[in-house]
Amino acid sequence: MQSPEASVEAYLKSLPASRRHEVQKLRKLILAHLPKGYEEGVQYGMISYHIPLSVYADTYNGKPLGYIALASQKNYISLYLMGIYGEGEQAFRSEYKKTGKKLNMGKSCVRFNKFDDLPTELIASAVAAHTPKQFIAKYEASRA
Repeated sequence: MQSPEASVEAYLKSLPASRRHEVQKLRKLILAHLPKGYEEGVQYGMISYHIPLSVYADTYNGKPLGYIALASQKNYISLYLMGIYGEGEQAFRSEYKKTGKKLNMGKSCVRFNKFDDLPTELIASAVAAHTPKQFIAKYEASRA
């Protein structure tokens, strides 16, 4: 479910209190482990962590290159981890399974209801995995 909100603060304010609390806990984890150079904002109706166009403008759609997104959906919260998309997804799934936590995942999208449902060390590691320079290289390799 896309939000029409234009700022992260407005997006958070638009959520029911219980959902806002869960999203804010994950946002705090992301911000604590996000490599320098990414920018927080709202893209596609979700909280987004992306590479600004001033750093990398050669994207397929002319929009900032998204690295992570966080969205409150109707029945769950979605965490999009573009850094694990492709070859990194199987390793992520394997590590997730080792934690004993239940995984509900689509392509690079982890769905959950409560922050405590997540293996926070694994999520923090996935967030910290790529500097903007490394993620740009991964993106360009996928487009070649």
